[in-house]
Amino acid sequence: MQKITIIPLILMFLSGCATSVGNNVDPWESWNRSVYDFNKSLDKNIAKPLASGYKTVTPDAVELGFSNVFSNLNDAPTMVNNLLQGKVVAAMSDLSRLLINSSFGLAGLWDPATRMGLEKHKEDFGQTLAVWGVESGPYVMLPLLGPSTLRDASAYAANPESDWLENAEYIPNRKQLSHIRTRNQVKLLELIGTRASLLKYDDLLKASQDEYTFVRDSYLQFRNYDISDGEISDDDDDCDEEDECYF
Repeated sequence: MQKITIIPLILMFLSGCATSVGNNVDPWESWNRSVYDFNKSLDKNIAKPLASGYKTVTPDAVELGFSNVFSNLNDAPTMVNNLLQGKVVAAMSDLSRLLINSSFGLAGLWDPATRMGLEKHKEDFGQTLAVWGVESGPYVMLPLLGPSTLRDASAYAANPESDWLENAEYIPNRKQLSHIRTRNQVKLLELIGTRASLLKYDDLLKASQDEYTFVRDSYLQFRNYDISDGEISDDDDDCDEEDECYF
């Protein structure tokens, strides 16, 4: 299960609580709820057991090392999207992080760039489209991928997943990653590691009165926060159900 499926939980620590956005941004709620139930079933029967087992048998230092490697690889697409958004300084910072952590951090196992004061960014093509003025469109729950919007879902199709692992010159024996089975195993490890890091938030989701609404509202606020780089205006708190407050 992709991290996007569970990550709205983190929003509770960023903005307090989610505010219901109403059906104006969720006209396909009936379909979305059925997909949510499907994703939840997969998570309960496959993703969560695998993540729990991984968490149990993997030492914390090893788990952190794997997480750092994948985080380091994600600096590459983040750099590209920062450039597309005109954030040249941030893009140069991303490039510096990538070079420093890939060399001195041994392919990203360690994160000396953060200790040197280079901030970690997170940008994707959906955010880039938002910066370019593309409206979010309706909320949509995607099978396997989780919560999204029509704009963000189109970003998946418009920007097919680049194989940063295969093209990363600094990774030892990187040619082995062109082997489909090996590449899939590496990506599966990334997903399991991500799910394991989010196990601690499961109780927070269970405590909500309506899990689906909680995930939807939290995701939309989380994307708003990301797209605006955390600069939420006071007007965002005064949106009513007739306004589109989530880009």
